[in-house]
Amino acid sequence: MDAKAGARERFKQSERALIDLSHRIHAHPELGFEEERAAAWMCETMADAGFSVERGVCGMPTAFAARAGSGPLHIAICAEYDCLPGIGHACGHNIIATMGAGAAIAAAKVADEVGLTITLLGTPAEEVCNGGGKILMLERGGFQGVHAAMMVHPAPIDMSTPQIIAAAMFEVHYTGKEAHASAFPELGINAADAITVAQTAIGLLRQHIRDTDRIHGIVINGGAAPNIIPAHTAVRYFARSKSLERLNDLLPRVHRCFEAGAIATGCQYEITSGDKPYAEMRHDYEIAAIYRRNAEALGRVFADPEPSVVAQGGSSRAMGAGSTDMGNVSLHLPSIHPLIGINSAPAVNHQPEFTAACATPDADRAVVDGALAMAWSAIEIAADQALRRRLIGNA
Repeated sequence: MDAKAGARERFKQSERALIDLSHRIHAHPELGFEEERAAAWMCETMADAGFSVERGVCGMPTAFAARAGSGPLHIAICAEYDCLPGIGHACGHNIIATMGAGAAIAAAKVADEVGLTITLLGTPAEEVCNGGGKILMLERGGFQGVHAAMMVHPAPIDMSTPQIIAAAMFEVHYTGKEAHASAFPELGINAADAITVAQTAIGLLRQHIRDTDRIHGIVINGGAAPNIIPAHTAVRYFARSKSLERLNDLLPRVHRCFEAGAIATGCQYEITSGDKPYAEMRHDYEIAAIYRRNAEALGRVFADPEPSVVAQGGSSRAMGAGSTDMGNVSLHLPSIHPLIGINSAPAVNHQPEFTAACATPDADRAVVDGALAMAWSAIEIAADQALRRRLIGNA
């Protein structure tokens, strides 16, 4: 029996339990850094599969590392399992987690035979969008000794090298002065007006930014009551651009819009957070091509060009432009982040309808296909001597 067949046989033994786990995580959504049940269930699954499991790694209670094999080539598979506020697993992290677990379990069956060390890294809080789990794990040595990293993300369609851009999430807090809104409005300093001025300025700024830039946000505190001049208001905003370098150009322009709100109204203001932005994804096109071939062998059909075409400057933009802390990982070591379709259209990520689509037969098929495609890719990478030397030499 060859290595890929052995991996598939091992996966089949865990398939039903992994699909059940996907549904269980989906039914019990937990916010970033609060994924206590999901992390515990994942650790139990990996321990039962014979992995050495370390919980609470890198100073995060819901992070973990599950390891098997002792080969010289060390591949990490990243698992995410946090949800979005209000709409649960509308980005399919229940699928990401169980795909990752399945890939690691399948590859571990033949890890020593092909020369692999496999680590499933439980990476919390991808959806927090500032200082996500992978960024903290990078800073604290969680990826030390890893030669390549991979994960697969659910979406309406399959893509091998999706466009993933840099993003900073920050908050702006305005402080004015209360007053009776009808009897003594002249005594107030309206912190809600500061938001209005800032959002108007941002609307005007959008004419003068790149078409790959994004600015969007919400009001998280609009005041206490309509008959009180608001003295304390706050917004939470994103700025995104094609790369961290371009994001550093955009952010000061966005910040000045919020400064304008303070100047116009006489409020004080403070910008917080945004200090640990998400980086653009630097796909390893050679590894992405290997993943694509293995996924196609399982019947997957891709919507973007071959990775070699994208690497030569061809467009990979067939869907959206999201952001993830996997981008930060990709700037440190060779990484891939393909998308796997769950037949959700017209529903797309971050919609309640997508949440519902993440616990369906098509989502279950994605768990199977994504896990096997990653496991087979790890095996194929280990067998490619030139690629293996490149990865180990880059560490």
